[in-house]
Amino acid sequence: MNHSDLCLKPIHELLADEQGNPTRFWIPAYQRGYRWKPLQVTQLLDDIREFTKRRNPQPEEFYCLQPLVIKATEHGPFEVVDGQQRLTTLLLILRHFNERLAQRYQQKLFTLDYETRPLLLAFLDEPNEIEADTNVDYFYLFNAINTIENWFSTRANEVDEIKTALLNKTRVIWFELAAQDNAVDAFTRLNVGKIPLTDDELIRALFLKRGDDNDPEAASRQMRIAHEWDQLEKALQADEFWYFLSNQQSQSPNRISLLFELVATTDGVGDRADQDEHSIFHAYSRKLKVSGATAKEWLRIKQTFMMLEEWFEDRTLYHIVGFLIHQGMDVASICELSLQTTKSAFERKLRKAVFARTIGDEDLDALSPKALHTSISERLDQLEYGRHSSSIRSLLLLFNLATLLDSPLSNMRFQFDSFKNGEWDIEHVRSIASSRPMRLHDQLNWLKLCSGYLEAYNFSDQAAQSKQLLNSIAAFIKRSKKADADEAFEVVYKKLLAFFQETDEAPTDHGISNLTLLDKGTNRSYKNAVFAVKRKALLALDQSGIFVPLCTRNVFLKCYSPQADNMMFWSKSDREAYLAEMTQVLLRFFSATKEISK
Repeated sequence: MNHSDLCLKPIHELLADEQGNPTRFWIPAYQRGYRWKPLQVTQLLDDIREFTKRRNPQPEEFYCLQPLVIKATEHGPFEVVDGQQRLTTLLLILRHFNERLAQRYQQKLFTLDYETRPLLLAFLDEPNEIEADTNVDYFYLFNAINTIENWFSTRANEVDEIKTALLNKTRVIWFELAAQDNAVDAFTRLNVGKIPLTDDELIRALFLKRGDDNDPEAASRQMRIAHEWDQLEKALQADEFWYFLSNQQSQSPNRISLLFELVATTDGVGDRADQDEHSIFHAYSRKLKVSGATAKEWLRIKQTFMMLEEWFEDRTLYHIVGFLIHQGMDVASICELSLQTTKSAFERKLRKAVFARTIGDEDLDALSPKALHTSISERLDQLEYGRHSSSIRSLLLLFNLATLLDSPLSNMRFQFDSFKNGEWDIEHVRSIASSRPMRLHDQLNWLKLCSGYLEAYNFSDQAAQSKQLLNSIAAFIKRSKKADADEAFEVVYKKLLAFFQETDEAPTDHGISNLTLLDKGTNRSYKNAVFAVKRKALLALDQSGIFVPLCTRNVFLKCYSPQADNMMFWSKSDREAYLAEMTQVLLRFFSATKEISK
């Protein structure tokens, strides 16, 4: 055939060739994997079912699917240029029909061969949830299989009708490319502008297109890039690595786009004001038209990845780079700082960038140790809860990271993945006076928290007082519906604050010395509680293996206090010791590598 061929084919004609052998379809390396979600699978099934329910249908009526663009190959199978997602879903539905029948009644079905995913066929024969969690292609296939099974489980009496409609009344627009047509060019023309395909999926087609038949290394290079592509994508799928580099809370199966964006930004693509949504793809499309450019550009991608991986493996760079990215500094700007410089000088540049974002606009290298101490102290002293919440949150995070780096013998690493996937509040270590519970519901909750603490701990020297408080709480709860409930609560409230020594100082400290990072769920549950109750809840989280920032844990363990003689309350001396430790840790952090950089 020397010209393109367009026709409508019923699904049953896709199953086998003229000799009765299963039709073979081939999915080339440039194609992305199967990515249909349950919603798309369900929509296809619903549409076919809806067609079967039409009143008085005409014999010639049929349900039409979108185009299947293919190209015949020398070795027999049809190369699928566009329509892989629909074709795969059709195969899953047809396999489901066969599974409902005894083997002798099962139909021959078309087959799908994958150039770079040969193990998918084995998974389709024995799909299981364990393997589905290890591979993004398996994951989508497994979900689609389950969606189909669940959909038919409530329509068992309609299976035959739907099967007939699918095989005989459903047609696909069959578009067969001419022999001289380039499949990859057709693929990109068909998919640029479609929402489902992202730049990296289109770029994959460019990198994995078959080259000149006279190039003996073309095939091996294609397979090597396909393998290395999957390895890079797999590495970026690790949340520990991804959330070190990105603030995007994304479950996207295609994280490799970060590498293409970085290289393209280096080349100035990201600076163009008139760029379209596929600007990065178009940039690579232009580059890879040059002879020999594929290997060169792929090497740049790998080198970029190796640089990021080196930062990740280096414990110091991991924490400093991770902090800057969390604060909104883009990876490309950090890459620029690393160019043509030593590792120690790069590290110093990063610390200066951190200083500029958290402390002040002075030249860090020009500050004497005393001036640096003063600058840090004044910055911490001026911060006030509510007015400077963003700055406080940044400095509390930096304090956590600097504390981890303060011990060179430690191998602990901050969990950016847990932190970025959570929601974090700035919490008063010691509750503020204005947080007194006002509504009856909040009063009861506050008292129950105190009651739970008193019951859990045996205060040998305060047993009588503890018992009296528990009796007072019980009495209030019993009579809480009476009109004088608020006055009664005030009496019990003051007794409990006195017991936990939270009335010894009138003014409430809104400074950073009385603040720490706490996950939103815990903070909202215990927001008004006394220090002792918060401490108990926080340590329970830590003992359960739930992520708690190191310095938050240290605060409630009173690790910064010279004399942690009473674990029930947070005193002025505790706050002063906490602030002093924060100042010293930040001083050491910003002083590191200063001499080397000069």
